[in-house]
Amino acid sequence: MPAQIQSFLDPASKTYTYVVFEHDGGQCAVVDPVLDYDPASGRSATTQADRVIAFVREHQLTVQWLLETHAHADHLSAAPYLRRELGGKIAIGQAIGQVQSVFKTLFNLEAPFAVDGSQFDHLFAADESFLIGNLKATALHVPGHTPADMAYLIDGDVILVGDTLFMPDVGTARCDFPGGNAHQLYASIRKLLAFPAGVRLYVCHDYPPDAREPQCMSTVGEQRQHNIHVHDGIDEATFVAMRTQRDKTLGMPTLLLPAIQVNVRAGHLPPAEDNGVTYLKIPINQL
Repeated sequence: MPAQIQSFLDPASKTYTYVVFEHDGGQCAVVDPVLDYDPASGRSATTQADRVIAFVREHQLTVQWLLETHAHADHLSAAPYLRRELGGKIAIGQAIGQVQSVFKTLFNLEAPFAVDGSQFDHLFAADESFLIGNLKATALHVPGHTPADMAYLIDGDVILVGDTLFMPDVGTARCDFPGGNAHQLYASIRKLLAFPAGVRLYVCHDYPPDAREPQCMSTVGEQRQHNIHVHDGIDEATFVAMRTQRDKTLGMPTLLLPAIQVNVRAGHLPPAEDNGVTYLKIPINQL
């Protein structure tokens, strides 16, 4: 049976979470789960994750994987909560250690914090094959937005692209976070767009213009024809110049500082201090 893809849109961060499965009663993967977080109060909630849990239980699925496409800067990961409720292995790309090294320094994280990805249950090598039940999957390393971005090819005709590509009328991901690289992003995008035209691409975010509702899926062919930043005919130098200039105009995501210091821990909060309270840090004048 072909892969079934169920999407869940978090309206606050414009993030899509996906459940990938073959049939009811089988195994599944949950991709990029969201933990609700209110930066004004510092309070978290599980509203979005509970929608995923309800779907998984309704369809009698067994969670095999909790897949992260990268260490997100716009939402906190709900992967530990889902693992506690449903099971599964939290996984990300092997290059997450590079991201951890940068942000351990920025946030002056505790000395024991490891920068080897050991907070995750599994680290995917580039082009590593794995299974979601009977569905064949491949972890594709697609750096550029961050050094550790992964896309997940499912059953040969679906790719969960993370933040490499957005819908064609929105374009591509930014490259100005630490470790980002527009040249690498261009190469990663061309790698994805080399797949057959009918391959379905599921995005991690959508920021739609006023004229349309949010959407989560396009095809390789649609992206090659219509992506406003990287359609066929846009060469690397043109893309890099555009991306570099555009990134200079973008503000920091609202949840960048809280999200990154949680997501490099595989979604776990920092250890509580001696008063039993967990704190997130805000580095001043560093970004």
